[in-house]
Amino acid sequence: MKILNTLLLTFATTVSVWSQADSSSVANHAIKDLLNRPDYMMYVSDHFTGFHYAEAAAAYGALKYARISDNLVLSEKLLARYQEVPGTDNLLEDDHVDANAYGILPIERYFTNGDTEALNTGLVLADEQWENPQDDGLTRQTRYWIDDVWMIGALQVQAFRATQKPIYLQRAAVQINAYLEKLQQPNGLFHHGPEAPFFWGRGNGWVAAGLAELISELPPEHPLYDSINQGYQKMMAALLQYQADDGMWRQLIDYPDAWKESSGTAMFAFAMAVGVERGLLEKSLYQPAVDKAWQALEKRVTADGQLTDVCVGTGQSQDPDYYLDRPRITGDLHGQAPLLWLAATRLTKEK
Repeated sequence: MKILNTLLLTFATTVSVWSQADSSSVANHAIKDLLNRPDYMMYVSDHFTGFHYAEAAAAYGALKYARISDNLVLSEKLLARYQEVPGTDNLLEDDHVDANAYGILPIERYFTNGDTEALNTGLVLADEQWENPQDDGLTRQTRYWIDDVWMIGALQVQAFRATQKPIYLQRAAVQINAYLEKLQQPNGLFHHGPEAPFFWGRGNGWVAAGLAELISELPPEHPLYDSINQGYQKMMAALLQYQADDGMWRQLIDYPDAWKESSGTAMFAFAMAVGVERGLLEKSLYQPAVDKAWQALEKRVTADGQLTDVCVGTGQSQDPDYYLDRPRITGDLHGQAPLLWLAATRLTKEK
């Protein structure tokens, strides 16, 4: 009976409840799930305690999707949820990447309803990253964690989108180029850390998504464009090689027996979708990969809009079994966020 139940559970998680669903069906349910959460996701650590960047990333995706789809009802509900956000009073004092990343959300509020006070909140957090920079021009928050490519890059790109001031793109380009030079491996992927020589899925997902955010705005004439585009192209080509036949990517990208993980898959598909949309990636190669990933993710979204098979928060380790044995959960905002980013890019394509 235990074996039968296991088989039934496995079958249930691989058969989509979304019969011929388009992006809007999945995204609308994922947004409603976000709105129905009674609490906010909070971050508690030695370096920062406050509103969690994963919910900021999910809310950013939700607001962007609602805005692009002209869904005023969802937009108003999201604006109401994030009008007063707990755990954001001391972000400047916390002075950490995980704290400043919140700035993407108020800037997206500004795009939705023209709230200049929200815009100012986001710009203050973006500018504070470059107060007292390092001698090499990088933010003092530099730590060479691969997550930072999105955490820092996405905020600076958002600030550029809102103001059109080149300084924000310059900051993101200098920062991300330095990370590429220091951290990208010969195969195009990124180790989780100097003491963790493994290609962890979601860690690489943050890099892919951050590169996509920057390369979508960086002009070709920028001095660092060629270098950053080369790193982006190299990573996308490597990911294409490691995509499973069903469209998913794995917890450890290059381990063929590792379990298939949803948050990294959504991030990689998002990064590729942006490249195809901008004409940076060959459509005949990458669009099928994006479509396969979306179809695989659909099968892992529950009827109430929660993505399954999302790896829990994961530190660095020298033991591959640490990664392979990490629990997988349903509805974690680390997975909901890129699911919504990807849905927004697909909505643009469907329009």
